[in-house]
Amino acid sequence: VPLSVVVVLITSTGVPIASIRTNSTMVPSETGIIPYIPAFATGKTALTTLTIINQKDQDVKCIYVAIGQKASSIANVVRKLEEHGALEYTTIVAAAASDSAALQFIAPYAGCSMGEYYRDKGEDALIVYDDLTKQAWAYRQVSLLLRRPPGREAYPGDVFYIHSRLLERASRVNADYVEKITNGAVKGKTGSLTALPIIETQAGDVSAFVPTNVISITDGQIFLETDLFNSGIRPAINAGLSVSRVGGAAQTKIIKKLGGSTRLDLAQYRELAAFAQFASDLDEATRKQIQRGQRVTELMKQGQYKPLSIAEMSMSLYAANEGFIDDVAVEKVGSFEAALLSHMKSNHADLMAKINETGGFDKDIASAMTAAIESFKTTGSW
Repeated sequence: VPLSVVVVLITSTGVPIASIRTNSTMVPSETGIIPYIPAFATGKTALTTLTIINQKDQDVKCIYVAIGQKASSIANVVRKLEEHGALEYTTIVAAAASDSAALQFIAPYAGCSMGEYYRDKGEDALIVYDDLTKQAWAYRQVSLLLRRPPGREAYPGDVFYIHSRLLERASRVNADYVEKITNGAVKGKTGSLTALPIIETQAGDVSAFVPTNVISITDGQIFLETDLFNSGIRPAINAGLSVSRVGGAAQTKIIKKLGGSTRLDLAQYRELAAFAQFASDLDEATRKQIQRGQRVTELMKQGQYKPLSIAEMSMSLYAANEGFIDDVAVEKVGSFEAALLSHMKSNHADLMAKINETGGFDKDIASAMTAAIESFKTTGSW
């Protein structure tokens, strides 16, 4: 059966979750609960691993809980984290597919307790549950063996409770709580635990029991789609089906300003692209929208384990919004962006540092970005 995956993001902190351009632009996430809903083999583990890698130098403790995964898959994640120096601040909790159902059921709670330890000391922690569907399967196995009455899809009646009591432990605590828990050893510091759970669905059926349960706890969802992944659009985030109820509150000022028109360009492009398949002659305005959409789609592609800073995202989005990529061939957009970012780091490091530091956007920054891109385009080095 074809599988899909729901990744649920529960954030209770201002911790930067991931430097993934599509997330930051179209499905911003900082506080609350947001599920990813990707299809099987659409890069969901890569996304969550990138999130952990992105916490480097952020003073965030990370816990990766592998539930029912193949031992080889867990080893790959560990190797990738080690390559990027992320194991220095990451704890791996593994209940592999070969382990007992009881161990797979209890692993997320063990990982969550570790995260709460850091939270209660006034630190920020991030926990990834990969994935909670397998925990639900394990719980179903144990419950059926105990002859508990089965409910919908043979799950026991309290399967919603086992997930809600786990996910609601992702929280932010104030300084008074931290001081009380530590008996006065830590003062004036708040703590937080951010959770990033994944839910797997069969045949992309988001209306199944476990996905609907988890989505009901969340503040939106991020949908990863097989067709997009197979067509080379990665991360394969479907902007139409992905929802953030957090919205612009989780975005920096510059991304909020630049991201709105980008999302509109993509939405219009996908609508027109479907129509253009059946229409032979298109008017000039429609053709321009399709061409813009093709370039923005190319711009949204991001290499695996290649995080982007706020300044890097902003430069790319600004170049698209202001029409600087309209005369670039579609197949050259990726190399254009790479060369532009390299040019900015080499020749405009002060501007990039200012954007990263403040996240603000005003006329001065806009004019500086315009001048920088124009000077880059005169080189033609892409």
